[in-house]
Amino acid sequence: MDQERLHHEGERVMKAKRIGYWVTLALFCLAMAGGGFADLTQNAAIMESMTRLGFPSYVATILGFWKIAGVVALLLPGFGRLKEWAYAGFFFDLTGATAAHLFVKDAMPEPIVPLIILAIGMASWYLRPASRCIGQMSIAAAADRTTHSVSDS
Repeated sequence: MDQERLHHEGERVMKAKRIGYWVTLALFCLAMAGGGFADLTQNAAIMESMTRLGFPSYVATILGFWKIAGVVALLLPGFGRLKEWAYAGFFFDLTGATAAHLFVKDAMPEPIVPLIILAIGMASWYLRPASRCIGQMSIAAAADRTTHSVSDS
């Protein structure tokens, strides 16, 4: 009886994790795709912000292209390594945006907004299923495999 209850509890946890992943991934991709589109179309608010931050206008085009490419990478099935690169690129983009807003002393919430988006992206990264990881191996499985190979030596 306890074994069956544990099995059902494990299934509920996995389902909640899967739902959490897709919700955070959808929110993150919407935010990044929206930002990428605004960058590529050189939206007036984006261009004003780029000028205030001291960036030339062409930086918006570069960022917009890579944001859209990163969203595509996250949404495609497979390509675990490419997804890792996309998450890393988004991390650099969003922490860089926060730093840029802080350096020019922008008022709140300007420096915080990229960090909120980043937190959603990090939740997506953390909750991703093994099939969306490099080599389809979880961190726990990799650690377990390393422990066994070291102890067998």
